[in-house]
Amino acid sequence: MNETQKESLQRFLTTALAADTVEILKAALLSGGAVQENWALDLQVKGGEYSGLLNTVLRCDSPTAGVAISHGRAQEFALLQTVFNAGVAVPQPLCLCTDTAVFGRPFFVMRRIGGTAAGHVLVKNTGYAPDRTELARRLGRELARIHSVKPPVNALGFLHAYTESPAQYRINTHRAFLDQHHTAYPALEWGLRWLERHAPQRNVIALAHGDFRTGNYMVDEHGLTGILDWEFAGWSDPLEDIGWFCAKCWCFGQNDLQAGGIGERAHFYEGYEAESGCTIEREQIHYWEVMAHVRWAVVAIEQAQRYCSGQENSLLLALTGHIVPELEWEILNMTEHNNA
Repeated sequence: MNETQKESLQRFLTTALAADTVEILKAALLSGGAVQENWALDLQVKGGEYSGLLNTVLRCDSPTAGVAISHGRAQEFALLQTVFNAGVAVPQPLCLCTDTAVFGRPFFVMRRIGGTAAGHVLVKNTGYAPDRTELARRLGRELARIHSVKPPVNALGFLHAYTESPAQYRINTHRAFLDQHHTAYPALEWGLRWLERHAPQRNVIALAHGDFRTGNYMVDEHGLTGILDWEFAGWSDPLEDIGWFCAKCWCFGQNDLQAGGIGERAHFYEGYEAESGCTIEREQIHYWEVMAHVRWAVVAIEQAQRYCSGQENSLLLALTGHIVPELEWEILNMTEHNNA
């Protein structure tokens, strides 16, 4: 962040936070994030509701184009406001800026929460949230609160609406991507056909996080501090989020702990059912776990393509493409004995 950007941000934040003055004491680019860029900003605010030291995060697009299906910052801000008002544990959204003259890209600012989100750390280091039973239950409760938001919601009018079932919508989207891609992926085509043949007959629709997994929530030494990364949220079957969270590909190698690599599936389900008052249709979760592996493989191909095309020089994107064979193998394993 250069001095011009810093001064422009200070002027914007002074107005947006209805303060007398706002000084950026420290600005640091946070690690991680293949799609978005995050800056930790320590603000000294004088006057107004937020007077005092205010620790925030500025979230903007990555310098080059992101994943096509991800939301823009104005949309993600609206999502954050909606779930914050629904009682979901998320960082408080503070202000949105769509004027690119301020920072060069649209952005929003939210309160900064403590802890770590690194999945490979959380699954092994129980110094973070040592009561893993409570963490699994808490995550289930938070997911149920997200799913309490039902369409229509005026503030979320930008979310894509579709007429087919959520399962068929996902199948159609992934198939369209593979059909136009220059490389064939027969195992993924097999997975899509299996998903098509076993699609559940459900018409339950709610707000889905779209990427609810270990790595997208923050935890400190006491427990959960907040749910992050709403750029893939949309209307879907609530079971999609549950299957995504429990999918083997998001357990970070801790495959015996099927709730995101941090806890027991049963405790995660307990928290969800206690908060929602609904019983999870357990026999359908396997289907959505297969969907999770297919979807993650498609996203991995898309991210690798951003690197291989020269669009973005990122080692993270390049390495992401190498996980596709493992995901294909898992899809074949998951569907081998269930091909009626």
